[in-house]
Amino acid sequence: MLRNNVFLFFLVFSFLLVACDSNRVFDVYESVPNKWHKDSVIRFKVNPPDSINPYNLFVNLRNTNDYKYNNLYLIVEMVFPHGRTIKDTLEYRMAEPSGKLLGKGFTDVKENKLWYKEQVVFKETGEYTVNIQHAMRENGKVNGIVALEGVTDIGFRIEKPKTK
Repeated sequence: MLRNNVFLFFLVFSFLLVACDSNRVFDVYESVPNKWHKDSVIRFKVNPPDSINPYNLFVNLRNTNDYKYNNLYLIVEMVFPHGRTIKDTLEYRMAEPSGKLLGKGFTDVKENKLWYKEQVVFKETGEYTVNIQHAMRENGKVNGIVALEGVTDIGFRIEKPKTK
């Protein structure tokens, strides 16, 4: 019963946020079942609205208290309509030194809006693909973490820069 009420609260709250978000151009989430496997690539297909205006790009992430690391390493790849690819390895801080998780949220689910790129102009017309996978490692170990716990959803967001 409590879980249903929490879900309903987040659903209503999400609709209210989306309705008030005039800068949003693209904002989609994909759920991660149980644990995020290191070989699991989350893909987003994007058709930008134009090839003239600049946009800010974000990786959105929802995590729970089961996420036990202070940082997050991601490999984000953007595939352009004509085949060119840009691949970035990114690091984000996910917790304070005390271990308290960063992000917004009232329950144990935290939402993080992580900068990817700013002032991007989509000069090529057509469909872009954004691929996201984790690249987490434990200190002193060569092999990556096979199944990353605590990540529930990965999102990709494009928004108009805020006007001053």
